[in-house]
Amino acid sequence: QVQLVESGGGLVQAGGSLRLSCSASGSIISINAMGWYRQAPGRQRELVARVTNDGNTNYADFVKGRFTISRGGAKNTVYLQMNSLKPEDAGIYYCNAAVVAKPVYTPIDYWGQGIQVTVSS
Repeated sequence: QVQLVESGGGLVQAGGSLRLSCSASGSIISINAMGWYRQAPGRQRELVARVTNDGNTNYADFVKGRFTISRGGAKNTVYLQMNSLKPEDAGIYYCNAAVVAKPVYTPIDYWGQGIQVTVSS
């Protein structure tokens, strides 16, 4: 069993910053990649940013230059530093991890419960 727990969301004014954190726990052998997705009301869930185990990152065009994704030292934590937030950045942000865990031993995608980000204009 693997759990992903997000924290750091909330309400911020446009132009402000938030830092999201996600920590993975459970019978984890390794985590191949971690990322953040978001879902706004009436829209599909979309990739925001992703980082692989060797540090390669990719970002959605709409956050490039504003958001930064990083992994913690223990590699089971991922952060999303969000700067220059816009009202259109609002939504529920979900942590995702491709985890190799007991007893399956092949990578499986796990999701956090989601955390609300609200940006006021």
